Amino acid sequence: MARWAPDTRERLRSAASELFAERGFEATTVPDIVERAGVTRRTFFRHFADKREVFFAGDEIPRLAADMLADAPADAPPFAVAWAGFHALAAERFEPRRAEIVAARRVIEAEPALRERDLQKQADLRAVLTAGYRARGVDALRARIVAGVAVELLQAALEQWADDDTGTPLAAHLERVRAEMASVLDVGGRG
Repeated sequence: MARWAPDTRERLRSAASELFAERGFEATTVPDIVERAGVTRRTFFRHFADKREVFFAGDEIPRLAADMLADAPADAPPFAVAWAGFHALAAERFEPRRAEIVAARRVIEAEPALRERDLQKQADLRAVLTAGYRARGVDALRARIVAGVAVELLQAALEQWADDDTGTPLAAHLERVRAEMASVLDVGGRG
């Protein structure tokens, strides 16, 4: 295969995911990944700093969140902006790549170093949302709370979706988690 093929990054991701599923994260090396992908080590390191970065390279979700907040109508309530963004992400990014994302979630959950990195990515997303809400004029406490609730809702829904073998869409899991959160936070009710 050509060294500079436009799909090199995705071939590397695919090769790594297959190997992680077959051998486990720790037992898979960068040389294993490049051999499976048909590229050189140098090519691997042009795309990723290390094998963990196969899952975490780039700031796509935080960047999309920042853009979403910047583009939303000025009078849109903070959570409504995140909620619309989650549904767009579910349809456009997550559903088309379900098998790949589910496989990646399983590897991440099995490896402590990857779980730690996943938590950092969640913290990064909370920080982007908080800053975006503050830029929209939301007070600091409310911005922090909305960002925290939004990220926790998304994470819980993603985990439920990844564990669901029925093929239920992520949007349905988002709705279910939101309803459960509302029930838990209902101070006048059973929460």
